[in-house]
Parts: sequence; C-alpha cells; structure tokens
Amino acid sequence: MTNPTELLRSRYGEVPFNYEIDWNESLETLLAHRSVRSYLSDPLPPGTLEWLVAAAQSAPSSANMQTWSVVAVEDPERKAELCRLANNQVWINQAPVFFVWLADLGRLAHIADSRGLTPVALDYVELLVKAIVDASVAAQNAIVAAESVGLGTVYIGAIRKSTQEVATLLNLPPFVFPVFGLCVGYPNPEAQPVVKPRLPQPAVFHRETYKLAEQDDAIAHYNDIMKEFYTEQKMNVAGDWSQHSAERIATLDYLKGCKYVRETLNNFGFKLL
Repeated sequence: MTNPTELLRSRYGEVPFNYEIDWNESLETLLAHRSVRSYLSDPLPPGTLEWLVAAAQSAPSSANMQTWSVVAVEDPERKAELCRLANNQVWINQAPVFFVWLADLGRLAHIADSRGLTPVALDYVELLVKAIVDASVAAQNAIVAAESVGLGTVYIGAIRKSTQEVATLLNLPPFVFPVFGLCVGYPNPEAQPVVKPRLPQPAVFHRETYKLAEQDDAIAHYNDIMKEFYTEQKMNVAGDWSQHSAERIATLDYLKGCKYVRETLNNFGFKLL
C-alpha cells in the first residue's frame, strides 16, 4: 500500500496538513487518481462493464428518479466517429470501451406519457441540473471502481461541442442529453501519467462561510507549485495556472462548439424555464 504522505505530496505538491486516520485502500485509490491518455488494446474481462455500471448505480440519486443512463461504445467505427467529434483525442480509439454518460429525462417522459400524464416539470432547468448531477456522481463511482481493479480512465467533455452529431450517432431520443464521455481501459505502462497537483485546501475548503479574498495567498502559492510541476515534467508551459485559467474565460474561443449548448438543449426538447 502506498504511503499516504507521499500521495498527499503528489496531490498538493507538499504535505499540507497533519492527519490521524486509519489509512485504507479506498483512500489510496481516490488520492492516486490521474487521467490516463494512453491505453493498451487489451479487452476488458467479461462482466467488467456490468460491475462498473453496478458501482455507478450505487451512487446517490435525487429523489430516486435515477435520471441518468450510459452508452458503452466498443465498435471501432463508432468510437472513431466519436473521436472525430471530440477533437480527435486518440485515446478514445485506444481504449477498449468509451462510455457516454447521459442526463436522461427521456425515460421519465416516456413513463409519464404511458400513464397519461404531461411532464410539464421537464420544461424547467432544475430537473436538467438534477440529471446532470446524477450522471456525474454515477460516473465518478464508476471511475473509482475501475481504478480499484487496475483500469485507467479519462473524462472527455469535448463531446458537447458536437452534441447533435453524438445524439444522432447514439440514437438518443428527446430529453436525453450527452454530458461527457469516459475512456476506460488498461493504462499503457510505458506512458504512465503523474498525479497533477490541485489547489491548496484554503482555496476550496471553507468553514462556516465562503471567503473569496482570503484565497489569494493560496492561489499564488499554487501558481508556484504548478510552475515547478511543469518544469519537473519538462512541459513547455508559459505563464501560470491563474493566467491560463483567466484566459480561458476571457474569450469564447475556449468554449468552441459548446457555446451553443442552450440551442442544442432546446433542440433536445428542453425549454429551460
């Protein structure tokens, strides 16, 4: 079992707090997470996908409405098309399976219709938010399960830049929206990624009330940690984390096709009142 102090150092670039806790494999799996972008072509053992979905279904669900679904794509041609639609991220083709996680209100709409009820609440953004949250926590459960048995994963948010094309490819009905993709497979041992440091806890962890101005020192410290990380990894990155992040929200270029999500959602049946 990995030393927890070393995992904390990898996660934060330092050991940020003292702890008295019984270390276990679950905590190790969570803290050792890293995004995998190079996979072996080895197929997954029979039953693996079903176990991952069982783990996903063990996540909480708002009002037990279970407003998510997932499509597992293994067909090489369909994966290749999804790869093209998601900025040609080659690891989509490499991984033996590509999950597409869905905010699924279509199932409830179908059930309501079959019982003679009009699903008027689906016109309101709150139910879409619930569905996206449901899909997200379910997917994270699947990730933890996958990594606990030696698999690697990486989220693919870029499918939202071609949402309509993804929906057509996967035969999605109205009120079913693709939220993100997820590669799952065995990591290539010759291209093992490192753990990327996260913001210091004083920037994200508040007690009693939220404090914005007090985050400045933690953010400045994180900029230094990330500069050191880029140097250690021989990554030619100009500027610091704050600069990169600020530039991403300073124009619409970073959003690419995703800036039309509202119009796409309207096409999927969501009125977003």
